[in-house]
Amino acid sequence: MGVLDHFPDLFDCSNGGSKLKKRKQLQTVEIKVKMDCDGCERRVKKAVEAMKGVKQVDVERKANKVTVVGYVEPAKVVARVAHRTGKKAELWPYVPYDVVAHPYAPGVYDRKAPAGYVRNVEDTQISQLARASSTEVRYTTAFSDENPTACAIM
Repeated sequence: MGVLDHFPDLFDCSNGGSKLKKRKQLQTVEIKVKMDCDGCERRVKKAVEAMKGVKQVDVERKANKVTVVGYVEPAKVVARVAHRTGKKAELWPYVPYDVVAHPYAPGVYDRKAPAGYVRNVEDTQISQLARASSTEVRYTTAFSDENPTACAIM
């Protein structure tokens, strides 16, 4: 791509009524929806399959998880499931257990999570567990056996 290819983007003389729509990206959307029976599973699947742009729908009733693959927006899929089924729907809040540094930290561990998953939380307080502050390091090394100038209280 040359420099001249970027000029139409910089100098747009249209009125904003562009006829060309930007094509949506192929996405995988994972949703958490409580499903108790085959009827619930069928209703959720039908609601999502009827959406424009959906290519594939996988439902895991035991994990309360719906995976949608297609040219869709995540917010629209969640809204569609909630509206059509009357059930509470949210984006999949869990990540595999191996990804999280501290899976049993408060706010990360969730008893309701499926086996092998923990809640995906980006919290500064949880990340503080991995790093000790300078005052903590000073106090712990003051009584360490590896420190030759350490205080020995017996």
